[in-house]
Amino acid sequence: MPEQRSPADARVPDAGAGAGAAMLRFSVLGPVRAWRGAEPLSTGSPQQRALLAALLLREGRTATASELIDALWGDDPPSQALAAVRTYASRLRKVLSADVLVSESGGYAIRALPGGALDLAVAQELAADAEKAKSSGDLCHARQLLNKALGLWDGEVLASVPGPYAETQRARLDEWRLQLVETRLDMDLEQGCHAEAVSELTALTAAHPLRERLRELLMLALYRSGRQAEALAVYADTRRLLADELGVDPRPGLSDLQQRILQADPGLAEPSAPLTPEPAAGPVRPAQLPATVPDFTGRSAFVAELSEVLAAASGAEGQVMAVSALAGIGGVGKTTLAVHVAHQARAAFPDGQLYVDLQGAGARAAEPETVLGAFLRALGTPDSKIPDSLEERAALYRSVLDGRRVLVLLDNARDAAQVRPLLPGTAGCAALVTARVRMVDLAGAHLVDLDVMSPDEAIQLFTKIVGRERVASERKAALDVVAACGFLPLAIRIAASRLASRRTWTVSVLAAKLADERRRLDELQAGDLAVKATFELGYGQLEPSQARAFRLLGLADGPDISLAAAAAVLDLTLDDTEDILESLVDTSLLESAAPGRYRFHDLVRLYARACAERDEQPPSERESAMSRLLDFYLATAAGVYAIERPGDRLVNHLEPTEYKGLRFTEGAAALDWLYTEAAPLLACVQQAAGTGRLRGAVDLLWAANDLTESGANSHQYETTARAMCDATREAGDTRAEGRARTTLTNVLLDNGRIQQAEEQARIALELASAARDDTAVSWAANERGLICLHQGLYTESKPFFELAIERLRAVGNRPFEATCLGNLSRAHLGMGNVEEAVEFAQRGLALHIDIGRTLRLGNSHYAVGITLTRAGRHDEALVQFTEALGILSEHRQRLWEGTTNFRMAEVHLAARRPAYAARHAEQALALGCIGGDRMRGNVLTLLGRSLLAMGQVDRARACWQEALSLYEQSDAPEADAVRALLSPAQAA
Repeated sequence: MPEQRSPADARVPDAGAGAGAAMLRFSVLGPVRAWRGAEPLSTGSPQQRALLAALLLREGRTATASELIDALWGDDPPSQALAAVRTYASRLRKVLSADVLVSESGGYAIRALPGGALDLAVAQELAADAEKAKSSGDLCHARQLLNKALGLWDGEVLASVPGPYAETQRARLDEWRLQLVETRLDMDLEQGCHAEAVSELTALTAAHPLRERLRELLMLALYRSGRQAEALAVYADTRRLLADELGVDPRPGLSDLQQRILQADPGLAEPSAPLTPEPAAGPVRPAQLPATVPDFTGRSAFVAELSEVLAAASGAEGQVMAVSALAGIGGVGKTTLAVHVAHQARAAFPDGQLYVDLQGAGARAAEPETVLGAFLRALGTPDSKIPDSLEERAALYRSVLDGRRVLVLLDNARDAAQVRPLLPGTAGCAALVTARVRMVDLAGAHLVDLDVMSPDEAIQLFTKIVGRERVASERKAALDVVAACGFLPLAIRIAASRLASRRTWTVSVLAAKLADERRRLDELQAGDLAVKATFELGYGQLEPSQARAFRLLGLADGPDISLAAAAAVLDLTLDDTEDILESLVDTSLLESAAPGRYRFHDLVRLYARACAERDEQPPSERESAMSRLLDFYLATAAGVYAIERPGDRLVNHLEPTEYKGLRFTEGAAALDWLYTEAAPLLACVQQAAGTGRLRGAVDLLWAANDLTESGANSHQYETTARAMCDATREAGDTRAEGRARTTLTNVLLDNGRIQQAEEQARIALELASAARDDTAVSWAANERGLICLHQGLYTESKPFFELAIERLRAVGNRPFEATCLGNLSRAHLGMGNVEEAVEFAQRGLALHIDIGRTLRLGNSHYAVGITLTRAGRHDEALVQFTEALGILSEHRQRLWEGTTNFRMAEVHLAARRPAYAARHAEQALALGCIGGDRMRGNVLTLLGRSLLAMGQVDRARACWQEALSLYEQSDAPEADAVRALLSPAQAA
């Protein structure tokens, strides 16, 4: 990995350069910043930084006023654009000096800068030198130079700089950086550092999946590392992705490499030895810290204290794993301080920095196993190597960090129990934790209680945001403002930002508004009330429509909310909703999470709910708002279900909705919506527990069951399904409970937890029958039949499938009937009735073909493929599985894709094509399969057989050992067969 460097570490200009310009340095490969010596300079507002960036990137050439207007605003400049440009230039000239920012020919230019003053120029020089070194054969030096060049990047290029010119330059420089990375990785492989390059390339191909050169390098690195099957799997994945996304085949270079790997071309052999004994590039090094705020103020004692603790871990001796836990009320600046200290300490932790918001103050804190999965991926661990359990993930995480110096920032923790699995376990690493509570039960942690700011610090922060000129003339009024804010950083920031955005206000005007006690809650008391009072400042200034939106949106759970969902809550048009929400963003009471998505800070959400309880009239509007949101999600999810399964009658038997949902014309957009809305949708379902909306909530969960079959959000879906089972049982609603238990059965079955699924399916079928709910009966009966198949009870499964088909015919649900016919064919197959199995499977397929190319058509092709495999018709089976794979991939059914790859591997192995079998088995392992760990054991067993047939005995036994471990954990009957494979007699 390239060595990361701060822009402040760029090459220092010669001392003999002009006194004014010699000490000036600039960065654009990250936030746009300027320094004079070691002192950072203010670069002003985002538009002013955009002007500075445009001038710096012209490398001394003059930019006319019209060019700068186009750069900042494009085709829609404000009426006073020219005056604004002149104002920005005047302010920058005061900061940089007149001989640096010059005016000429009606435009502006930055001149008189010494060499090395701009990080981009330094990077260009280093890249040019690297190219010369490479041409001369000195790959070691070339790699060093490229690492230095790449180290000058510090996050997103031109971060937070607006305007079309910045966007164009951002894309150009990002592309250039990727080219440099590819060049350096190419040299890594030339020097024999292929094993070390695999993890970095894995991360890069995940970030840039359509970049074929990275895929080619990864294939070569895997091949040279002895992982041929994985290299071929990379090609297969690339080919499918390009076909799905762009409708093209891989370029010749990638295809040629695949053929050379298949033929074991000697020309691909690794170099005999690295050209130099220098260590190769290190493993993937994450840099996840959020940007530090440019106006960070004060807290010097805390910065020093925390830095000292981190130094204990990062020092030369590296004897401890340091943990600092910052505690304090919401809005006191815990995250800001932690991020600032972490950035200062980056150089001491050269192997990377990890960051996560644990959402401890919200209703659903982040699960440690989910966080560990993200951390392991960020550290270069492929998905196929990440275990499922919390304990195994924590152990692997500590192992990956062993010997590395990594800083981990755990923000907004709930409690010590959530934090403990996420702590590194070795010397040289450190963790910073922020939370609302003091973590006295976090062993060995250095505890820091963060209080409000001192008056001097508060005034400094207020001045940095508002501007020195406005504050200097009204210092007493400024003191009144920060005092009214309780010296709480978040309150000060909100008040100052409002003033900064209103040029006609004076500081005294703001002070007078804050002096009105009616606009503050309990006069900005300590503790949580201080936070609540801070938010009252903004809330009290809202127009009635804004205040209503603020209150009602705060009622919805979930990490964020889309514009369309917010419109349902407010019962407004999209345009009116967007206008109101954007105005709330301006007041800092709402955040724009992404275009068209909004979120509350967790404390602001609590305050908004308190306002709804207090102010919303009539009170029934709160319930109406949540009912509209549920209706919106249910109507939209039903539409997604219908577009994925044309003709399926489930949508006709869901709870009716009064509020309309979104309408989609094609499946890709529908699935995009479902997966994007997964978290808020499931949160809405859970929030309905204990209300009169239970039936609609359960039906929403049912309509969104694609979330389980895709493998996405499976844990949250299961948690929600269990909550609905409890809620419907407590409510005594037999019909709703039957449906809720059906959804729980579905997710348990997909995850391979057969015994639990059997219990739920039995109850679901009894309840659905008692409620005379034919739709739920058909689902529950089908699931009971599938469970019997998993248990090898083929005769017992047959009547369940027949019952499902009978009820489906009664309600005219042909698509689901076709699916159940395929399942019935599996029962006949298990009973040895191969011809009948093929017949039933083909009848199901014919039904689906008549309906059209839908998701379940893929399942029908899959069912026919299984029966043809058993009949020994291997080539015909592969045709069916290939058709299934294309449809399942199109509908993003990742787990079914993996399962289909497993079946294709079975066919190839039966046809004595073990290399192809191994390739598909590897794909199945990478994608995951329906059936959880037991199915993974089946894949590993098959992979081992394939590897054995290819002569890879040791690797085959390693696969069987892992499969046996999985089988033993679940008492699976397949364990005996694997023990036989591992026996000495078999080895002989």
